[in-house]
Amino acid sequence: MSTENRHLTVAKPDLLDGGSDMRFRDLLYDFFAFGSRLEEARARFAGYIGLTPPQYLILIAIGRGTPERELGVAQVAERLHLSGAFVTIEVNKLVKSGLVEKRPHPSDGRRVNLSVTTAGFEKLEWLASLQRPVNDALFASLDRNSFEALSEIMRRLASGAGQAIHLADHLAASEPLPGART
Repeated sequence: MSTENRHLTVAKPDLLDGGSDMRFRDLLYDFFAFGSRLEEARARFAGYIGLTPPQYLILIAIGRGTPERELGVAQVAERLHLSGAFVTIEVNKLVKSGLVEKRPHPSDGRRVNLSVTTAGFEKLEWLASLQRPVNDALFASLDRNSFEALSEIMRRLASGAGQAIHLADHLAASEPLPGART
């Protein structure tokens, strides 16, 4: 294996450009830069209404529920790609702060239905007036077709990301770091 190939960070041919991973690396640098800005915007939006970033996301996800579609901890966790235990802890904080209401599930006593309170909706409505122009600016370069394509790509990437992290842990555990004592 050549020295250059040993430093490749991908092997999938579709991600290589003439045998080089430079375009892939550039994609990641841009992705991380944009992701960092999204995280910054999320943290600011959350702070504007006195929440942590995860609480803000959970409140918005619950606020998007409808009476026709039951929304419990499992559905929120699945939608946000978070653990049910973590969502439960954060939902309890939102309940304590008066922004979310938990009601027993009508047919399954182990479950709860979640809804945003009037106070929670007031915060979300105020925040939406800030989010609209900021999100429009963040995604200004996308036309409808680009938006549709990016939405589908992000859905597919998010669905496989957990498995990739487990693979990283497995590989790191089975491959000792060079120079490490064994």
